[in-house]
Amino acid sequence: MKVIILGGCGGMGRYTAEMTASFDNIDLLTISDLYEKDAKEFAASLGSHVNGLGIDVNDLERLDNILLDYDVVLNTVGPFFKYGYQTLKSAIKSNCHYMDICDDWEPTEKMLKLDGIAKEKNLLAVIGLGASPGITNLLGSIAIDQLDDSKVIYTGWNMGEAKPEKISSQTEINAAMIHGVEQISGRVKIFKDNIFKMVKPLKQIQISYPNRGNFKTRVFGHPEAITFPHHYNGIHTSINLVHGDKATMLILRLINKLIGMKILSKRKAASLLEWMESIDTNRSLSTSNALPEVYALAMGTKQNKSESVGVSIETTEIRDLTMGESTGYTLALGLKMFLKNEISSTGVIGPESKSIDARKFLSELFLIFGYKDATIKIDKSWEN
Repeated sequence: MKVIILGGCGGMGRYTAEMTASFDNIDLLTISDLYEKDAKEFAASLGSHVNGLGIDVNDLERLDNILLDYDVVLNTVGPFFKYGYQTLKSAIKSNCHYMDICDDWEPTEKMLKLDGIAKEKNLLAVIGLGASPGITNLLGSIAIDQLDDSKVIYTGWNMGEAKPEKISSQTEINAAMIHGVEQISGRVKIFKDNIFKMVKPLKQIQISYPNRGNFKTRVFGHPEAITFPHHYNGIHTSINLVHGDKATMLILRLINKLIGMKILSKRKAASLLEWMESIDTNRSLSTSNALPEVYALAMGTKQNKSESVGVSIETTEIRDLTMGESTGYTLALGLKMFLKNEISSTGVIGPESKSIDARKFLSELFLIFGYKDATIKIDKSWEN
């Protein structure tokens, strides 16, 4: 099996590369990056079966030709609203299976439309297999399964945990910060009342989480809002939410307003956000009556009664994962399960697809994270 990781020296990709390099059933692993020197140096540190290659994913003709020599491509090149769709098209054109960590809703819509072509060519493409989207989708599929009929699915996470990686080949503004600014400005797409709608990001939504209480959250543009309605016909509302301390949310709303007034450019906003995240070392601790750091909340019916289910990760481990670890390792595990024929479907799918065993995936991921006592915590409204 020949595997290539696009953006393998980046803040997310390097964790995917390190884990993937340990897999026994890979004959050749190529770490690609915009900067060939970085790619070769990093590849040399991972083993003799790993090589480095310089690739500019904007050079589509060269990318197509390179991918012809591989069986699977893992894409970690962001921001995905620029590079996601075109890279998946190249992979399918070159007969490569594909997995990525796409966290933008815009390309997600277009990528799902390539499902038929992928199936015709007997190829699998898993999009959004990181932390969020990724882990959130898996939690969401478990939540939906607890109900007889699910109508609403929220995925959410603590904005204060989205810290940029300190080690990366990127010399310009962090792609994750560019993504973040893109998804809190302008309009973002959500699924509400059985239709897709464009709404203002950071709009406040109050949710009731079983056994925890009522909380104020805000809309954040993300693929989960797009992929859940794609995989679950009964869903009539799907929205991704963020929460955080008052200062963090106030700053995000201020950035949103300044961009809207054309006082602040998106690029300068991303640079400002990156600087702020880099100097903010305070991390909120989860308590029994607070929202989980990462969760999914499903609402619908159980035995003909309106009920809700919250699903999160519970652990006593104090190890604080970086965004790169939680995202990069998740992608690598997806590849591992694919190589073991534990994901055997074809077509373009999201992590919440029934083709992926959510409980098995998360159980293996906990061990990779070093969370030996971690469990999938399910809070049910009918068990208060």
